[in-house]
Amino acid sequence: MNETPTTVLGRTACALALALLQTTAMAADIVISQLAPLTGVLASTGKQMVLGGQIYFSHINDTGGVHGQKIRVLVSDDGYKVEETVRLTREALANPAVVAPYTGGEPLRSPFNPWIFHVRAGYADETEHMVQQVTTLGMTRIAVMYQDDGFGKAGLEGVQKALAKRKLTLSVAAPYERNTDKVDEAVRQVKASDAQAVIMISVNKSTSAFIKRYREAGGGAQLYNISVVDPAEIVKLAGLKNAHGLGVSQMVPYPFMPSLPVVREYQALLKKYAPNELVNYTSFEQFLGAKVLVEGLRRAGPKSTRAKVMKALESMGHFDLGGTSVGYSAENRVGSRYVEVTVIGSSGKLLK
Repeated sequence: MNETPTTVLGRTACALALALLQTTAMAADIVISQLAPLTGVLASTGKQMVLGGQIYFSHINDTGGVHGQKIRVLVSDDGYKVEETVRLTREALANPAVVAPYTGGEPLRSPFNPWIFHVRAGYADETEHMVQQVTTLGMTRIAVMYQDDGFGKAGLEGVQKALAKRKLTLSVAAPYERNTDKVDEAVRQVKASDAQAVIMISVNKSTSAFIKRYREAGGGAQLYNISVVDPAEIVKLAGLKNAHGLGVSQMVPYPFMPSLPVVREYQALLKKYAPNELVNYTSFEQFLGAKVLVEGLRRAGPKSTRAKVMKALESMGHFDLGGTSVGYSAENRVGSRYVEVTVIGSSGKLLK
């Protein structure tokens, strides 16, 4: 049976971001539906996801809208529960055009899905980059701690494929239960494996619990996590002593230094519309996603429909966001393959 975009998103995504709900010449507003985990284990991440789009849409509305129409966002909380993501998506959308889902799950990329326009690279790109880094450093004993669901297994598969390319196998694959921080058995398995590096495919609370308990148990491996975590939250929950040195892969440019025009724009709008909020990778990524969607709406023209917006997004062969770019075509929906690894420094700040 073929899976719909809704089913796959529910099974693999942290959230469904910036899904076009209504855009017609007769509508007073352009209405966008956004699903985010505003409660549960990913609540802090969900807040940042909403914030990134919110500040850019506020800017667009304050400067005339898109062809005179204002953007209105309807936000729903899925609590990071698969069944809620599926239910809410089905309620909100029919034949959705989805922009910037906050996931790198390969089932959303392969086989080709024309409805979903990705701003970030996939978990396969992310894990390949991390495996390349650790093996370049001479490490061959690599373990994975992963969330036991579609998200975690997608990352696990990425690590396994990257190791296989180098004729290596995992030291151990240690799962934990979704929406929990029950990681004691994973800690035991990884510690017993004598791994030199541990790649975690997990979210804030479970990552923090693993790091804290693993370090307290005497585990000395280099630790990495894929990009879905918030480093500030990790430091808060695991403690700086334990979190120091954690490598976190990133799928968008470093947002803390205003070296790119788009970073300067993001920082300025964050200060204007959310002055009490701090710069954050997640909000920056969703800021980029909002820019992509607005560009699609502009290119679609004043009498836009879902079909016209789809075609407009598809026409963006090389769209410069301001020092970083995305590109789509009739055959490609993965806008970027950008990956780099950052590290939590001795002060708790994220360093390149």
